[in-house]
Amino acid sequence: MTTRDPDWLDRMYNNRALVAGSAEQLRGWSEASALARTLLDGSLGVPYGDALGETLDVYPSAQPDAPVLVFIHGGYWRALHSSDHAFVAPPFVRAGACVVVPNHALCPTVRVGDIVMQMVRALAWVHQHIAGYGGDPSRISVVGHSAGGHLAAMMLACRWPSLQRELPTDLVRNGMSISGLHELETIRRTPFLQVSLGLTPEEACAASPAWLVPDARSRGTGELYAVVGGQESPEFLRQHRLIRSAWGQRRVPVCEVLPGLNHFTILAALTQPGQRLHQLVCQLLGLPT
Repeated sequence: MTTRDPDWLDRMYNNRALVAGSAEQLRGWSEASALARTLLDGSLGVPYGDALGETLDVYPSAQPDAPVLVFIHGGYWRALHSSDHAFVAPPFVRAGACVVVPNHALCPTVRVGDIVMQMVRALAWVHQHIAGYGGDPSRISVVGHSAGGHLAAMMLACRWPSLQRELPTDLVRNGMSISGLHELETIRRTPFLQVSLGLTPEEACAASPAWLVPDARSRGTGELYAVVGGQESPEFLRQHRLIRSAWGQRRVPVCEVLPGLNHFTILAALTQPGQRLHQLVCQLLGLPT
């Protein structure tokens, strides 16, 4: 048995099987999100487009001209929903940020490339409309977890004016990939994902942020922070290291392994003031840590 045979790939990437208690963790996210939606004065299900799944939830800050945190959920592009991740919003709203949680359609109804373009439309909507919710469109940070980390990195690699002339080059000021997936050829060959994702070699290459180094002429800082849990699989650790190797230290100035955290508990650390991960996001947003 070689280290990259199909069974090995399934073990490396099937986090629900890898992490004991993962079902309870996911249920906890859902319950905490239901509570967050009752506590926050959010605008839920706001359309950013006309296609399937193109809605987002906005949780405004009490402060005007607030930095904007766009959080993109994971689920291997085939599961979960923005409503499952409202629990991310409260600590950052309290800290002074406007939080946006976009939704997207799921594979196999759409392709991974379609989801990338849905997030492009979501970010363009945020830039054009977030001032109406008290957010500062010049201070948009994108943070994503797992497949959402992949999408966050893709947003930093996006050439915005080529899509809409009026969009600024530095629409996304900076971002973070939490336990992100940065090359998709390996994902393409992972058996438990093949049927639902149906990635072709060409699609995997085109949607791999590691191979899409952001334009060095970008006026924004364009920095991507990369973090991963110390208890994650060797493949997630490799994917984590890859983005720093591909984009360089200037673009990825923070590339950290957070000890004691797995693929699910890392999001609990995100929401806890005093935790390194929470502090890093506050740093990206320009908020006190």
